[in-house]
Amino acid sequence: MKRLCATLLLAALSVGQAALALDLNEQETAGQRLYREGVAAADGQVTALVGAADMQVPASVVPCANCHGRDGRGRPEGGVRPPELSWQRLVLAGGERLVNGRRYPAYSDASLARAIQEGRDPAGNRLDPAMPRFSLSMADQRNLTAYLKRLAEDHDPGVEEQFLRLGTLLPAEGELAEAARVVRAIVAGRIEAINASGGIHGRALQLSVIDPGPDQASAEAALTRLLDEEQVFALVMPLAPALDDTLAARLEQAGVPLIGARAEENDSRQIFDPLPGLHEQLLSLADYAAASLDLRQRPARILYSDPAHAALGRLLLADLQQRGWTQLQLQPFEGRAVAGEAVFFLGLAPAFSELTAALQAAGRTPYLFAASSQVAGELMQVPEQWSRRVFLAYPFVPGDWSPAGRAALNDLRRRQGLDGRQALLQVGAWCSMVLLEEGLKRAGRDASRDKLVNALESLHDIDTGLTPPLGFGPGRRQGLAGAHVVTLAMPGPLFYPVASYTRPADRP
Repeated sequence: MKRLCATLLLAALSVGQAALALDLNEQETAGQRLYREGVAAADGQVTALVGAADMQVPASVVPCANCHGRDGRGRPEGGVRPPELSWQRLVLAGGERLVNGRRYPAYSDASLARAIQEGRDPAGNRLDPAMPRFSLSMADQRNLTAYLKRLAEDHDPGVEEQFLRLGTLLPAEGELAEAARVVRAIVAGRIEAINASGGIHGRALQLSVIDPGPDQASAEAALTRLLDEEQVFALVMPLAPALDDTLAARLEQAGVPLIGARAEENDSRQIFDPLPGLHEQLLSLADYAAASLDLRQRPARILYSDPAHAALGRLLLADLQQRGWTQLQLQPFEGRAVAGEAVFFLGLAPAFSELTAALQAAGRTPYLFAASSQVAGELMQVPEQWSRRVFLAYPFVPGDWSPAGRAALNDLRRRQGLDGRQALLQVGAWCSMVLLEEGLKRAGRDASRDKLVNALESLHDIDTGLTPPLGFGPGRRQGLAGAHVVTLAMPGPLFYPVASYTRPADRP
């Protein structure tokens, strides 16, 4: 009997969840694509006139969803507040007093077409110049109007009555398998705690985990499955380096937020990383080297051991030159000693060990600067003559851990069978879930991906209990913008903090 009741309950929940999925007809589907992507039916080209000068651009550059949001709620940007586009608001607007004091009749299909194509409201007043005017065929206009009438019902995938689905890509085999096990344990443990306390706005969180496989093709297929079949609302802390070159574009196209990325050159509005990238960490090291070691005018090198880091090296070179470094050069590390009194290293631990051995053989001991996440595995092999001459960037140090944060992480470790190894991954996954939880709370019960992105973007001074306070903002997608600087004393090594974490605004 209990099994029968459980089966009936699951069936009822499935029916209720399926009812939330919006069933669009062919015309509405075409209108949805036009609204979100600026592309007409059958991939037809649509043009738009922008600004007072009527500059002509493809509508795909300025689709409706860019300003009004995929949910039609509108989001402020550049001093402009686009109005809500729900059909209920448009047809009930008669007599409504606007900010500028004007009154105008309710919209109809015809007056909406004039607003979209000519930039005039139902009373004939010009709309804000920031509103593009679109050149649409009659069929495209009908499609768009049909979709706008359903827009308020078009909930994002993954949002169900009792559940909200999250997804991630974690390999089960290969060199990242152990890291994936750690990430999964932290994320699952945080979700378990959130659900035990009632979920978020009455919804429990569910996690779909898919193995990205051994190569780019398998990783692309796994991502497609998460987005199209599993229909997850957001991604959290994926480990799929094969997607580094394509992930941002895929998420932009699908409008899916990601919390916990490790991409170094991330300019996507959808992607949020709680911890600083290599670039920010090396800038913190360079600031310390200039201010405390007086190295800005000395010969220095940026070395990269992997061609994949060449672009990051060029970016670092340009930034340091702007900061006044006058004798700085960028070069690949080829296993030999290099000139210079300071070396900024980009690469993995074995190459760092090889660098110190080559320099030792050449009788040279320049200052060495690196991100701890890249070289920690070889620090025991650093020769003693580099005592107090190796400086490492750490996104957090033990002094950042509050008693409550330490206790909560240790409790999660105990429950998930983890120890203190891979602390950077553990804290990264922990912070990703802290940010996601806070973002979902602020997005509200009527959650959408756009609302989550807006909520995350507005987070400031979030206390994780394990790091300096995190925060984002327009154009800022890394929660920490710098790092602590720690030096090594030999023998040991013993670690001594020499510069605390500072935000860019706090730097001279």
